[in-house]
Amino acid sequence: MKILNYKLLLCVFTFLSLSQKGISQDKISKALKSWNKGTIPYVYFDNMPTFDSIAFLDTREKEEFEVSHLENALWVGYKKFNEQVVLETITDKDQPIIVYCSIGVRSEDIGEQLKELGYTNILNLYGGIFDWKNKGGEVFNDQEIATDSVHAFSKHWGKLLHEGIKVY
Repeated sequence: MKILNYKLLLCVFTFLSLSQKGISQDKISKALKSWNKGTIPYVYFDNMPTFDSIAFLDTREKEEFEVSHLENALWVGYKKFNEQVVLETITDKDQPIIVYCSIGVRSEDIGEQLKELGYTNILNLYGGIFDWKNKGGEVFNDQEIATDSVHAFSKHWGKLLHEGIKVY
């Protein structure tokens, strides 16, 4: 009887866990529909392009980037977006660029600024670093060492991050 109860409990826990992730994904979708204009096309974790050279630009604040970022990402900031760093680092205006933030809102804003600078091949990572980590993507700290820590931005937005260790 105990084994049956244990299996039932495990099934319920698994269902609730998967349901929470589905609810979280719905919340990310709703937030993006509410906050974004759709001016920068999305790219999805499950359907990453296979370009030879993709530049990943992290559009979060420096302290977020230092806790966790995508491998070899270039930090460009948000409030103090450093367009000069982009212009000096990415000289080919047709190079594929993927911008990201926590869920994909700030990155759309920076993507729009990149378009104004003449860049032509910009994609916005759908769900940002949260969705990336939730789906098993690897993130790195300021020493370029893989980490489970993810800067969760705030307690409100951190509810959308289900994998890794939340850092505020």
